Amino acid sequence: MNLPATAAPQPNSAAWVPLFCLLAVGTLMGLSTNLAKLAGEAHLPPLAFLCWSIVGAALVLLAAAAVRHRLPPVDGRALEYYLVSALVGVAGPNLIIVSAVPHVGAGFVALTIALPPLLTYLGALALGMERFQWTRASGVVAALAGAGILAAHQLARPHADEYWVLLVLAGPVLLAIGNLYRTLRWPEGVSADALAPGMLVAAAVVLLAAGQLPGWSLAVPLAGGLPPVLIVVQALVFAAVFLLLFILQKTGGPVMLSLLGSVAAVVGVLIAILLQGEAPPGGLLPGAALTAAGVALLSLGKARPA
Repeated sequence: MNLPATAAPQPNSAAWVPLFCLLAVGTLMGLSTNLAKLAGEAHLPPLAFLCWSIVGAALVLLAAAAVRHRLPPVDGRALEYYLVSALVGVAGPNLIIVSAVPHVGAGFVALTIALPPLLTYLGALALGMERFQWTRASGVVAALAGAGILAAHQLARPHADEYWVLLVLAGPVLLAIGNLYRTLRWPEGVSADALAPGMLVAAAVVLLAAGQLPGWSLAVPLAGGLPPVLIVVQALVFAAVFLLLFILQKTGGPVMLSLLGSVAAVVGVLIAILLQGEAPPGGLLPGAALTAAGVALLSLGKARPA
């Protein structure tokens, strides 16, 4: 969900805005992974939980765009952008996350959120979007080593489900692809807050279509009343994440934005341990330390455009 961008210089009085957005979005993303675990415990199908949450968030953002007279453009280029961005940046990775949490735990899934900025940097190098820089490259190596430690401990657990562990690691790859695609194919002259609702609407259409396939369900169990509440809360979380994310993109730039995953990972793990009673993931300290070091090195290293 991280979008590389170039930030304009900010006056000193507005210096707190990107920091607030960073902490707020990171906290909300960490909360989102734990809501997915609660949804699983409430027997809410992952696709139904994600689909109706995205539908709700899309409606909220469309209403906000209409009030601000910034409705998403509708043309061939924009529709392609919405559809591809929705598949690799919203529907695909988030469906993996909500499906995997019941199998591998919210804590492990939360830690993988720190990886997309690092994988995005690797992709930018491969595509010639950025020149090699030792500090940033060292950060990528450190963070990927941290992810490797966490994955190895998860796979070594008794009765570990290798399929879900490996599938969770595919989520950050999809997010990184989405980051690169959105940067390369960004429609000229269109603001980020106009593109966000279009992308979510496309994601909602994709998920609604997936719900018609055999073996998938969009039905929401109403017993106890908890599933609808979780959907409403997740929809508001998604809407807030996207609105604040684009503000962070404009005011903080790529360096501040690259810290988002680490904040979300820390918050998500803490919520999983303190409020949901999860055991700390195996290899948490070395894995988290390497991931944090990687994000710090990536942020400290100055980007060098190709």
